[in-house]
Amino acid sequence: MSGGLLRRALGLRQAKIGLTLTGLVVVLAVAGALFGSAITGYQPDDFSGKPFHANGMAGTDGVGRDVLTRFLEGGLELLGYGLAATAIGVLLGAVLGMLAGYTGGWLDGLIMRGSDVLLSIPQLVFALLAIAMIGPKGWLLILVIGITHAPRVARVARQATVGVIGQDYIKAAQLYGMPRRRILVREVLPNITGPLMVELGLRLTYSIGYVASLSFLGLGIQPPAADWGLMINENRIALVVQPWGVVLPVLAIAVLTVGTNLITDSLAAAAARRTTEES
Repeated sequence: MSGGLLRRALGLRQAKIGLTLTGLVVVLAVAGALFGSAITGYQPDDFSGKPFHANGMAGTDGVGRDVLTRFLEGGLELLGYGLAATAIGVLLGAVLGMLAGYTGGWLDGLIMRGSDVLLSIPQLVFALLAIAMIGPKGWLLILVIGITHAPRVARVARQATVGVIGQDYIKAAQLYGMPRRRILVREVLPNITGPLMVELGLRLTYSIGYVASLSFLGLGIQPPAADWGLMINENRIALVVQPWGVVLPVLAIAVLTVGTNLITDSLAAAAARRTTEES
């Protein structure tokens, strides 16, 4: 089911554009982390010239480090944090949503009311509170963002699960005495992959935005690490004098966001078309 959905989505023009844009940024981040220093001749923390000076291809930042080097090195960690937070959120939300939708009763109510509590707290505020109490640690950043994604994914997974549990193949599995875990994994999960893949794309986009936003606020990835969100904060005071320290990371994040949104929209369109055909 998921393979057919992917083929249908990738057949759309906007998906091809989104995949190209996303792929360009991912290749840039990976290649930059591996070969960035060899290309520019500087390490991310090396002094390369006067602060905010037009030295090299993209100039220097506020402490004289090469902007291009830091830009090439700064994307992989952001992508890694975003992917890890997305994986936690989607996995946790899918498990909770399927349990709630399949089991019903008090467990359904408990999971959904707990989700309502988390949904009532803005994601960025929740992350700020957790980081203020424990400190700006990488694992905490990933965990908090992942947890705040889970209630939204759980609602989608629950709704999709409720829509399939009345099907004949589910009833047949129950009649044969198949354990609940196997029913959820073998029968329910393959038939709700469409909504979950749409959520995966959405949560990845939001995760990258949250990580970059927290780094910009000084509560995410910490100096002297090279990070796109951190670069925007470090170089914004000289935007008019030396814009590349801000323009390059903003452009990369924007292209990545547009690309993932196009892919997500294509998945949603393909899932809606498949649902219409099946009905």
